[in-house]
Amino acid sequence: MRAITIIGPTVLLLFLGVTAPAYARQDQQEHKGKQDQQTRPEKQQQDKSARPEQQQHAQQQNQNKQRQQQRAQQQNQNKQQQQQRAQQQNQNKQQQAREQQGQQRQQHAQRTPDQEQKQRAEPALRLSARSASRIPDDRFRSNFGRQHEFRIGSPRLVGGYSRFQYGGYWFGFVQPWPAGWYYTDDVYVDYIDGGYYLCNPSYPGTRISIAVVL
Repeated sequence: MRAITIIGPTVLLLFLGVTAPAYARQDQQEHKGKQDQQTRPEKQQQDKSARPEQQQHAQQQNQNKQRQQQRAQQQNQNKQQQQQRAQQQNQNKQQQAREQQGQQRQQHAQRTPDQEQKQRAEPALRLSARSASRIPDDRFRSNFGRQHEFRIGSPRLVGGYSRFQYGGYWFGFVQPWPAGWYYTDDVYVDYIDGGYYLCNPSYPGTRISIAVVL
């Protein structure tokens, strides 16, 4: 009986020493679980409150992008309208210039009685054969072409053929003088399709072939 009495308390102490930490761990786990359950709704609530702010921020950024795109489109439209206005103004200027040139040509085409009488008194041209002679390119650019207008005056008979002189060269007529042209008209010499021609700005649809006489 003494042995049992002595052993009993010892076993009881051992039992208490083993179970006490176990109960303590269980209490800690239960306490931690309760804390987790308490903090989880708070986190969820924070997440829920943060989501609307993020969505609002994203919507604001999207709206800003849309506004920027609209401004860019408006600027592009403004540029296109400015270009169209500039083109229209350029076309109007060109039209006015053409009308002014047409008016000047019409005024120039109106002959005085003295000019008409003098032109009728001029003898018919004595034509020359077509020539293969050429004017050097640098001389042609510096003295001939649309930008170099002149007046023939009265053609001269040289060697039995009608001639006129301009830019240091003599020219002969390969075709007759056109009706309506006057020797007092402004004309110019041009090189077209391998040949030289006398052109009259007042009659842009007509030209006569001429030959270089060297």
